[in-house]
Amino acid sequence: MIKLDVSISIVTYNANMSMLSLTLNKLKGAVDFISDNDVEINTVLTLIDHSPFPDSMVQSDSVFQSFGCGSKLINDPLNPGFGAGHNRALLSDTKYHLILNPDLEVAPDALKNALEFMERHPECGLLTPFATWADGEVQRLCKGYPTVFDLLLRGFAPAFVKRLFQTRLAKYEMADQLNNHDVLWDPPIVSGCFMLFRTDVLQQLEGFDPRFFLYFEDFDISLRAGRVSRIAYVPQVKVVHHGGHASRKGWRHIWMFGRSMVTFFNIHGWRWW
Repeated sequence: MIKLDVSISIVTYNANMSMLSLTLNKLKGAVDFISDNDVEINTVLTLIDHSPFPDSMVQSDSVFQSFGCGSKLINDPLNPGFGAGHNRALLSDTKYHLILNPDLEVAPDALKNALEFMERHPECGLLTPFATWADGEVQRLCKGYPTVFDLLLRGFAPAFVKRLFQTRLAKYEMADQLNNHDVLWDPPIVSGCFMLFRTDVLQQLEGFDPRFFLYFEDFDISLRAGRVSRIAYVPQVKVVHHGGHASRKGWRHIWMFGRSMVTFFNIHGWRWW
């Protein structure tokens, strides 16, 4: 029997409790699915809640009820940022570490398929899944290196403008290289909503760069991970992601997006067009 140790971290802020419960229940189902298939898995879940007020904080009993006893809750209303929160959960004695959003459903066999792939491919240090929105529309989690124009177009342009540049956006989202059955190696950038790392790779990178409070921390760590290991898009790992859309969350999120975008380009190099 194969034995695997997996640590999991989820960072929340004013969480939608019903969505979070669904995420945890789906995750527990994926862990139980592995246990039913001749694999012994030891999981440690750390949920880091950055909600500012007691009445909006996640309660430990709700986490334990949804996921089980192998879980830990950290409440930190000072909120050092998304990446810094995940960095608090890095464990030295697990083989794999899963970064997971609180608004994401994993398929029953998602974790099993992901871990089996990582076991077969020791060169893979980071895995990203096949994702859809809640309505079933494909969500592209892999990206090429962005330009300022691409980011503003994709994030904030009205639909009719996006249609004018649909070929350009499809290229940026690597639509011509991605499907729901073929593995793609070495996409430059992958989404932070589901990142399965080898723990030693994530520790070598020293986790997320805390200069990114929110947004672009996944762009940055993808590029750094690609320099020390290989990244794989594995469509047999399926998830449903309910989040995204910074432009719909108000001016504060737009400001944070812009600030992190500048930080990203200052570190990795500016491309305008």
